[in-house]
Amino acid sequence: MNPPPPVSFVMPALNEEAYLREAVESILGQQGAMVDEVLLVLGNSTDRTDEIAGELADADSRVRLLRNERDGISRSINIALAEARNEVVIRVDAHAVLPVDYAAVTVAALLDNGAANVGGKMHAEGLDPMQRAVAWAYNSPFGLGGAIYHVGGEAGPAESAYLGVFLRDAVVGVGGFDETLQRGEDWEMNQRLIAAGHTVWFEPRVDVIYRPRHTVRAVVKQFHASGRWRGEIIRRHPTLGSIRYFIPMTLVAALAASVVLLLLAPILAGGTGAVLLTLGLVSPVVYGVFVATAAVKARDMGAATAVRVCGVLPLMHLSWGWGSLMGLLFPVRRENAYVGR
Repeated sequence: MNPPPPVSFVMPALNEEAYLREAVESILGQQGAMVDEVLLVLGNSTDRTDEIAGELADADSRVRLLRNERDGISRSINIALAEARNEVVIRVDAHAVLPVDYAAVTVAALLDNGAANVGGKMHAEGLDPMQRAVAWAYNSPFGLGGAIYHVGGEAGPAESAYLGVFLRDAVVGVGGFDETLQRGEDWEMNQRLIAAGHTVWFEPRVDVIYRPRHTVRAVVKQFHASGRWRGEIIRRHPTLGSIRYFIPMTLVAALAASVVLLLLAPILAGGTGAVLLTLGLVSPVVYGVFVATAAVKARDMGAATAVRVCGVLPLMHLSWGWGSLMGLLFPVRRENAYVGR
């Protein structure tokens, strides 16, 4: 058997003091793989991220610190790609905790299947009731839909890959990561890989632990931004979007229409008002049943988590839906494209 090739790990880091150390330690603890370097690309953090990164670099010579003065995930990855010493590059986010065989399994899948990019399943886990509710939504079709890297499936070609274990030359060959995108940049890059004739591969043997946001404000901010950039991608590439990306914005539009109908119903007398009242109740009632069904499905996580699911799902869906509508209707100005997450 040939020895595994050396790999370069890449991790953008901006305001990640709570998660950075655990994420990097999961990289350095990889077994069955040659971890040659860990490139931490530091943004303009306002917490202790840079200090912790310095401690990690002092403790292990494989950890190298790079700087991205403009922030932005895509630019950080491109900076790392230009500095990486190896052909196989593994992207990791600071909220991820890798299983010990992550690199060994995914690199083997990359080489065995002739792929340009490989990803496993994002397995969200929470440490408190709110975070567990958000994690349940991540892992369920009720929350983020049916993407294979959220709900799992058989090994094979996929539309995108969570994180990504990729061939540097293939990614650079299609132009690298689009630096005008702050969210959805991995999905968009994978679409260009596929269009260029490369294979993006899903490998179900690896589950990557992901620590989701755990406050209402953080969830709303994250999902509004994710929706905003998803709408931007749909606007730029209207033929590439999956139908599931339109569902949240359709929900927002339907509920907004219901509000209008319910306000008009008492103003218009007789049968017309009754019809408007009935129509106005359809969307909130159907969505309410959907959320209640999800909470029942989540009951095995405990009552506290199941109750919070009733609030978490609307937070996620409506924040994403409103953001995606804004992204679809109002293009991002280029000078604002480097605003960090």
